[in-house]
Amino acid sequence: MHALWEGARGASGLLFGGDPEFWAIVGRTLLVSGAATALAMSVGVPLGYLLARRRFPGRTFVLSLINTGMGLPPVVVGLVVWLLLVRSGPFGTFELIYTKGAMIIAQFAISTPIIVGFTAASIQALPPGLPDLLTTLGADPLRKLLLLSREAKLGLLAAVMAGFGGAVSEVGASMTVGGNLQGSTRVLTTAIVTETSRGATDRAIALGVVLLLLSYGVTLLLTVVQQRQQAR
Repeated sequence: MHALWEGARGASGLLFGGDPEFWAIVGRTLLVSGAATALAMSVGVPLGYLLARRRFPGRTFVLSLINTGMGLPPVVVGLVVWLLLVRSGPFGTFELIYTKGAMIIAQFAISTPIIVGFTAASIQALPPGLPDLLTTLGADPLRKLLLLSREAKLGLLAAVMAGFGGAVSEVGASMTVGGNLQGSTRVLTTAIVTETSRGATDRAIALGVVLLLLSYGVTLLLTVVQQRQQAR
C-alpha cells in the first residue's frame, strides 16, 4: 500500500513537475500509437467493409485469420517485424530498426486486425437490405462505403478505441523493434519496464498511473463523441 501511495505521489510530481524527459516520453507515446492507429484505420475500415459485404472463395479463412490476429501476442508481432527490418532482413536497407518508424509498423500490425474485426462486425450488424437500397438509389461503391460507415459510426468509434488501446498498451513489440532507447524510442510502457528492472518502483507506478490516465482520457473523449452520436 505504501508503494502505491508513493506511486500516486510520484504521478502527481510527473504531471505537474515539468519533467522534460517525462513529457517527451508522453509525446512520443501519443505520436507512435496515434500514427499507428490512424494508419490502421485507413486500412482496416475499407478491408472490414469488404469482408462484411463481399462473398468470395476463402472469405471464411480470411475472417479466421483476422480473428486470430486480434489476439496475437505483441512480442511475436515484434519478432516478425524485427526479422523484416533488421539489416540482414528484406527491408534492412531502409534502416528502420530501432526507430519510431519500426514501432509504428509493429503497432500498426497489432491494431489493424482489431479494427478490421470491429468494422466487419459493425457493418454486418446493419439492416441486410441497406446496401441494396443504396445501390438502387444510385450510390457508387465509394459513396456506399461512406454512407454505411456513417450508419455504423458507433461501432467504428469502438474500433478506434480498441485499436488505440491495443497499440498504446503493448510493450513486447515496442521493446523488440524500438530497443527502448532513451530520448529516441522509449515510450510509457517500455519506460515502466525499465524503471521496474532498476528497482525504481515508485517511478514505475507513477508512469503506470500516467499511462492509465492517458488511455482513459483518449477513451473518454471517444466515448463522449460516441454517446453524442447515439443521442442524435
